[in-house]
Amino acid sequence: MQIPIPNGTELQWTPTPDGFRSGFVALIGRPNVGKSTLLNQLVGEKVAITSPVAQTTRNRLRAILTTETAQLVLLDTPGIHKPHHLLGERLVQTARNSIGEVDVVLALMDGSVPMGRGDQFVLDLLQQIRQPVLLGLNKQDLVAAQEQAELIASYQAALPLAPLFPFSATSGEGCAALVAAMAELLPPGPMLYPAGTISDQPERLLLAELIREQVLHLTREEIPHSVAVQIERLEEDGPRTAVLATVMVERSSQKGILIGKGGAMLKAIGTGARLQMQKVFDGPVYLELFVKVVPHWRQKPGRLAELGYQGE
Repeated sequence: MQIPIPNGTELQWTPTPDGFRSGFVALIGRPNVGKSTLLNQLVGEKVAITSPVAQTTRNRLRAILTTETAQLVLLDTPGIHKPHHLLGERLVQTARNSIGEVDVVLALMDGSVPMGRGDQFVLDLLQQIRQPVLLGLNKQDLVAAQEQAELIASYQAALPLAPLFPFSATSGEGCAALVAAMAELLPPGPMLYPAGTISDQPERLLLAELIREQVLHLTREEIPHSVAVQIERLEEDGPRTAVLATVMVERSSQKGILIGKGGAMLKAIGTGARLQMQKVFDGPVYLELFVKVVPHWRQKPGRLAELGYQGE
């Protein structure tokens, strides 16, 4: 697997300790099981957007977790689901491809609800792979002890050879044991990224995702899945960073919802995104948003490639 280094990164390599381990871990599971939340919890910073809306993750994101004894390159993948358009097909293909390129697979399940058909689909997929598999049962802080025991038993029966770890991506409870188990399964090797690196996500993609996150939080119904964001301009002007972005939707009615009465919704989206961007740049940000109607963009290969959704 190739290791991209973000532009402007200063490489300061740390000597590798004896017995150090390193490698790639794919996080897979159904939509909205908490993969992105876990990623943010493990690295201690926001590297992936989150929302209650299923299929929030669209790009394959690498987050880097470095401990005293190991470096884990964690791949956050789109949720595995039945696709209904070309974009959905490419998202699922991205998730499937990730499995074949890693050293360890962490399959995340929603531990707050009984196991369903979608979970069984993921478990059946895991039976076909050669890499070591760990089962992570998320949202354990939301269930009583008896329910937790029953869920653990059902998953252990479904995939008996996979070690199972109950945890909460929100509170961090159980995450240390999960990290230790993943690290133990990695091969011996040097650091793949400089110490202190937490993500290889390109800056423009991160900014686009921060805008899309606000859309997911503030809009309703079909709007979130019909939205894509493209950064048109990114300029540093002294202490201030200027960002110009286009928010794409598929229908004029969706454009009206995004703009809102008197521009109120677009202003709220911009304000929320700008505050997050100022944390990224550690300084003031000027953000300008435009909304553009691009009919059926989720079905257009050229447009998907332009936005980075290539199913790689």
